[in-house]
Amino acid sequence: MNEAVGMLEVYGLATAFAAADAGCKAGNVTLENFDKNKPGNADELPVPVIVMIKFRGTIADVEAALEAATRKAESLAGVVAEHKIARPTDGTEKMLKLNGLDKR
Repeated sequence: MNEAVGMLEVYGLATAFAAADAGCKAGNVTLENFDKNKPGNADELPVPVIVMIKFRGTIADVEAALEAATRKAESLAGVVAEHKIARPTDGTEKMLKLNGLDKR
């Protein structure tokens, strides 16, 4: 069975690292690679890049990680979106592996 996944989009890479650290300390989770997005309205945002953090583990641990990570990110540059999936389908798993950080 696929592990639960928690996704948190935040403003900026420094915020992502701090939020990921807080999340990993709050729940027994693992991190997947960060992903990034530079939206078309980047000049209007607090930080011009959005970073997605993905936590994996049991749903209870993912929820704990998301709660702590969200609190930390909100105290820094801010949160764009948060979502969790208790049991991702195989198709969703394939999409979760997409990553924009390794593209130029």
